[in-house]
Amino acid sequence: MNLLIITVVLFLAIIATNVSNRSGLPSLLLFLFLGVVFSAMGINFNDFHIAEQIATVALMIIMFYGGFGTNWNMAKPTAKEAIVLASLGVVLTAFITGGFCYFILKFSLLESMLLGSVVASTDYASVSGILVSKNLNLKYSTAPLLEIESGSNDPTAYTMTMVFLSLIMGTDISVPVLVLKQVVIGISAGFLLGIIFFKIIEILSLDDDGLFSVFIATIMLGTYSITSTLGGNGFLALYILGIYIGNHEFEKKRDVVFFYDGLSSIFQIAMFFLLGLLSDVNMILKALPVGLIVMLFMLFIARPISVFGLMAPFKMKKNQLALISIAGLRGAAAIAFAIMAVNSGANLSIDVYHIVFVICIFSLLIQGTILPFATKKLDMFDPNDSVLRTFNYYSDKTAIEFIKTTVTKASPWVDKKISEIQIAFNVIIAKIERDNKSIVPRGNTVLHDGDTIVIGGEAYFDKTGQDLLEIKIGENHKWSNKEVKDIDIDEDELIIMIQKPNGDIIVPRGNTILNPGDRAVISKEINEIADPE
Repeated sequence: MNLLIITVVLFLAIIATNVSNRSGLPSLLLFLFLGVVFSAMGINFNDFHIAEQIATVALMIIMFYGGFGTNWNMAKPTAKEAIVLASLGVVLTAFITGGFCYFILKFSLLESMLLGSVVASTDYASVSGILVSKNLNLKYSTAPLLEIESGSNDPTAYTMTMVFLSLIMGTDISVPVLVLKQVVIGISAGFLLGIIFFKIIEILSLDDDGLFSVFIATIMLGTYSITSTLGGNGFLALYILGIYIGNHEFEKKRDVVFFYDGLSSIFQIAMFFLLGLLSDVNMILKALPVGLIVMLFMLFIARPISVFGLMAPFKMKKNQLALISIAGLRGAAAIAFAIMAVNSGANLSIDVYHIVFVICIFSLLIQGTILPFATKKLDMFDPNDSVLRTFNYYSDKTAIEFIKTTVTKASPWVDKKISEIQIAFNVIIAKIERDNKSIVPRGNTVLHDGDTIVIGGEAYFDKTGQDLLEIKIGENHKWSNKEVKDIDIDEDELIIMIQKPNGDIIVPRGNTILNPGDRAVISKEINEIADPE
């Protein structure tokens, strides 16, 4: 029965994503409502301890992949502003919101500050999802600023949440020491384990399918647990680790992109569905006025004061600051921190969980819906796409593939200008590597012996379902130690690739020798091609 429910939920989540893309409503909001519907149907789930474990893992994945997907070259021009908003911005928003709850809503002081801390950070998944799905390329490098801020401000909110929970529970702590340990150990562990990661992949062979993604997950879990054990901020360490790894190039990076694209989406769905499932409709109605008031106060007062006040020294434009204020959506982190607060054992007089529930609903509904409209109304939409990417980005994310080959003395291209080369196919020479330098090819660029050239073209997907045959060459195999041209092979077959025992791939020529241990990949002609339609 449980498996059937999970199947139905995932299927409905796919439908909800399609509805989101067409309607403009944030998909995470639909997942949240889906959880409420299941709860109202009598599917009860009120185990906050299991929920906290799921929420923690989800936040770990979201934090790591948020850092992994951050292009630091694109982010550097706005890094200072983003870091200020991700740290001081969260603190100021939490205190302003907490002050409102204390003086106006008459909550106790510590509970007011706890609520302000729980909802102080913005949600990376929601902000990034809207910018990408609506193709909102913003002026003045605002998009990378928002992505860095929302991707890195959760650790600050987490630290503040833990501080106020400890104070409510009467734990004897030194707040400055706690904050310093969280930040220093978190940043140090993230960088250190990132360096160790690359040292390990230089030593170990992780060529088996899927093994590298498992290794990444192991490093991610280890980083969080080691950092937390040492008293540091595990979420901050994961974000730093993600940035460090994501901005270096390595052969298996594509596997990581596909693995975490799917995994982060599943856990985002799980987080919002879980929030809805844990909710009680009657408690939602009771928390509705307070949650709506707090959310509106944050949108029109707390967030703008923080943004306009802290960004004043940077001389930013008013329309840019207004859009940054609107883009402060609340989401996954607030959910996780609210669950942690419920599980902490603190004696709370306010219903933190359902208040956060309402805040998330209205934040996603109101801010998420008006963000595309506000972008154009505030004249912040930039029709000229200036986003910086890498060769690996397009290979990872699009239907373009890049291959490399080396120019030799025997090559017909050696000592010729690119304009003189007859390329009859739909490909382009995209880059030349010479003497450890990258050269942008021009028509008058001459190719030299030893140049490595990178060729780009459209990727191929085999619609025919044609199988490739792989043969391992043993010591006694009839092809062993023979050149390809001397191999007795059928006319309708072709050796298209040779994989060496160390994993190197060779495109075979007539004089290529097949050695024991090699794997020859053979393409075989088929008589009927499946209808692509």
